[in-house]
Amino acid sequence: MLKKIPYRYRVLVLLCTLCTITYLDRICISIVGVRIKSEFDLTNTEFGFVLAAFSLAYALFEIPSGILGDRIGPRKVFIRIVLLWSVFTALTGLTTGLISLIIVRFLFGIGESGTYPNVMIVISRWFPIKETGRALTWVGLGSQIGSAIAPLIILPLAVSFSWRASFFVNALIGLIWVIICYSFFKDFPGDAKNISSGERELIETESRHNKMKHHIKWKIILINRNVWALMLMYFCCQWANYFFVAWMPVYLQEGRHFSENEMKFISTSLFIAGIAGFLIGGVTSDWIDHLKGIRFGRRFMGISGLGLCGLFLLAASLSSNNHISSNSLILANFFFCFGVMVSYAVCADIGKSNTGTVTGAMNFFGQTGAFVLALAFGKIADMTHNFNYPLILVGFVMIMGALLWIAIDPLKQIKEEVPH
Repeated sequence: MLKKIPYRYRVLVLLCTLCTITYLDRICISIVGVRIKSEFDLTNTEFGFVLAAFSLAYALFEIPSGILGDRIGPRKVFIRIVLLWSVFTALTGLTTGLISLIIVRFLFGIGESGTYPNVMIVISRWFPIKETGRALTWVGLGSQIGSAIAPLIILPLAVSFSWRASFFVNALIGLIWVIICYSFFKDFPGDAKNISSGERELIETESRHNKMKHHIKWKIILINRNVWALMLMYFCCQWANYFFVAWMPVYLQEGRHFSENEMKFISTSLFIAGIAGFLIGGVTSDWIDHLKGIRFGRRFMGISGLGLCGLFLLAASLSSNNHISSNSLILANFFFCFGVMVSYAVCADIGKSNTGTVTGAMNFFGQTGAFVLALAFGKIADMTHNFNYPLILVGFVMIMGALLWIAIDPLKQIKEEVPH
């Protein structure tokens, strides 16, 4: 039965599950955030330090991990990533206070860095260009699936045992994934034993990756105006993402006074909407690309996705009605997924054989944005005694990110020579 499924689709399932457990691990601390704050007597500012520690480490090691994947292959990097993050996820459950939490979450960020650049490397090597959109859709779905099921897994464990137990279970899931990855995944279709010759030829002739092309220096990437627009856009983009996965459960419980069970329902609903956003966004993006071309299609999805996300975040923050606010958050994440999906598509469009390095550069700026958001959200909430003020700021930052899409051109590939 399994052999009848094209090998590249089995690889896609592996990538989807990787992204699922990435977000299952990442969102775990926010789902039990109120419990952790209560046990360790943390202020919002101090909890922001904990969340920011992950983002800072992730940002610092994102570009090196992307370059490493381009050079030694994603298989080795994936195994390193998931082994390290599983260890530090388990250690999170053994922390005793603010300092140990910050240290362990920083190390967790180091471990998880490089996931998405190396996912993009696999897509560029394993999928024909015409299937890139489909592959990106399923990778994006993985993150939303992980976030959607997280409250359903983590909260029952926290209630039945303790918040610490949820981290131990997540670590075990990561180790199981490593075993599966090691058993069948290869860096290139030509290295896989059970792939058909027809499928291998299809991938090698129609994928973006070119084995003969030498690796580009990352400093050349960083002097490219197109990449700078992409990186600044993603800096803004990750403000919303990190709000959803890091601060939103605390916002709902302490800012909107929802119960823990109500927070679980809203969080799961929000990320289910994200799943729908990726599916509908993928179909819409392909249709617009075919009708108007890639340049118009990428920009339309990016501007509409981030712009509408920002507007609904503003609606959520300004409404005094909790039902309107929660529904606005759900719609914000639905449209957010439009912009995220095309961001990674542009990395493949302009990076080609250096997709991992370009994605690493973009994600570096994204995680820098997440770092700033993690600190600013808690600090503003403490200073104003109001969780809506920092959310208003997130809404405006997202609108700025939408406008930056005007300067992004997916048809301008990165040149390998430094211009004179």
